[in-house]
Amino acid sequence: MFKSMRKGILSLVVLSFVLVLTACGGSSANEGKQVVIYTNGDEEAAAAMEEALNDAGYEGKYRLQSLGTSELGGKLLAEGDQIEADLVTMSSYFIESAQKQHSMFKDLTFKTKALEKYPAFYTPILSNTGALFVNEEVLKEKELDMPASIKDLTKPEYKGLVSIPNIDDSSTGWLLIQAIISEYGEEEGKTILRDLITNVGPHLESSGSGPIKKVQAGEVAVGFGLRHQAVQAKETGSPINYVDPSEGNFSLTESLAVIDKKNSTTDLAMKMAEVIVSEAREELLIHYPVALYEGEEVDDKNKPAHSMKFKQPLTVELLEKHQEFFHSAK
Repeated sequence: MFKSMRKGILSLVVLSFVLVLTACGGSSANEGKQVVIYTNGDEEAAAAMEEALNDAGYEGKYRLQSLGTSELGGKLLAEGDQIEADLVTMSSYFIESAQKQHSMFKDLTFKTKALEKYPAFYTPILSNTGALFVNEEVLKEKELDMPASIKDLTKPEYKGLVSIPNIDDSSTGWLLIQAIISEYGEEEGKTILRDLITNVGPHLESSGSGPIKKVQAGEVAVGFGLRHQAVQAKETGSPINYVDPSEGNFSLTESLAVIDKKNSTTDLAMKMAEVIVSEAREELLIHYPVALYEGEEVDDKNKPAHSMKFKQPLTVELLEKHQEFFHSAK
């Protein structure tokens, strides 16, 4: 009897142990199938990607985590293909620098029909373009002329009435520096930047959207930032207008890339990448109205007058060089 009971108890213990292992194994397996997506995109971009993935039947099969550009860039450069993410959307220059350092991304296995040529391991999902914007009421109140260039903002009458993003904190600030260096070179450009920073005073913003907020609030008359934000603000009835500076409208793309972990999750991440590119662009175009793929169209109001590209490839190393240029002008 006791021998029979011992056998029964032993069987129950073994069965319980097997069930625990199975449960743990099942949980791990499910987690292993979930694609981890890291993005530096803002709320609108993340929402567009999630909607496209959910509509395609991937709800619950991925985890999307938003990180700041500097934080995500640091992880890419430091961790390489050991990063937790299987798929990233990130500023293109960071993706290029990470690939150069680690060779960590898998060539995309689908065709994108992009308007421009990009490396095989990434494709853009959105683009941001720089411009000036003004509060017309403040301009009138302060009896200021409508600026036509970034250089105009160095005039004494604009002192304390200009807001720009800090290149140390915001990639939008890099668009400003690219425009200055491209038009004036580093020597004259440093003088212009120094005078501009003097006029900016306390209105040097850590966020790319900081200047448009100050212009809308009437705290300053003129700001530099993302062109589409000023277009949208004007449409809501704000006394905002936008100016394409004579130095040029420079742009930065945010792109999508798949980390090559050589497993089934990588294959699933590739399928999700294709869905994002093919299905999320319609929504992304509403918030970031720059055509990137064949068949896409934007209204004339969203087409900058002086679209420009920096003469050198955009890399983290070039960003650091331009950050040093910015500091030397203070």
